[in-house]
Amino acid sequence: MMNSFLRNSAAACLSVALLLGGLSACETSKRGFPEVSSPSNDPDALNRRQLEATSKQIAQVVNNKVDYITPKQELATRFTRQFGDGTSINKTIIRKVQETPKDKAVYYLVGMGLRDGMFRAMAIPLETSSDNSLYLTSNAPRYMLTSVGCTFCYFNFERNEIVGTSCEENTGGSRCDLTVENNNAFFAR
Repeated sequence: MMNSFLRNSAAACLSVALLLGGLSACETSKRGFPEVSSPSNDPDALNRRQLEATSKQIAQVVNNKVDYITPKQELATRFTRQFGDGTSINKTIIRKVQETPKDKAVYYLVGMGLRDGMFRAMAIPLETSSDNSLYLTSNAPRYMLTSVGCTFCYFNFERNEIVGTSCEENTGGSRCDLTVENNNAFFAR
């Protein structure tokens, strides 16, 4: 009888100890939660949040060097898919364009490759955030080059914008055709 009493008492004490331990783990004092700041009115922070919500971060510029966040091979695959016509992209770069040192730099994501042995390229301007992150938005235009008899074509820039093309060698009948689309499906699901 005494043994049963001790067991019941020990079980009751253990239950009370567990209950009290559980309640103390549920303490809701303010010191247990991280501070949350109020929404910022800082235009740079608002712009960066909007970019993050409507686009995909591709890279970041650190000490004038581009650090890719999205692997180049994935970018090449997405360029190939974006062309959708048999063009195979084998090289991707992010090119900085800045006409004068006073101008704000513009960065372009560029994919280069071949279709039926002819040079093809596509350039898409990237958005730059205040922390030098580079974002690709779906409403960014895409500039596509198709060579006709040229082994290599170049984008021509004026005021940091693509305005035309040039052929590497200027032989009769060789040219580079430029097509511009107003948006892209680069990261479409």
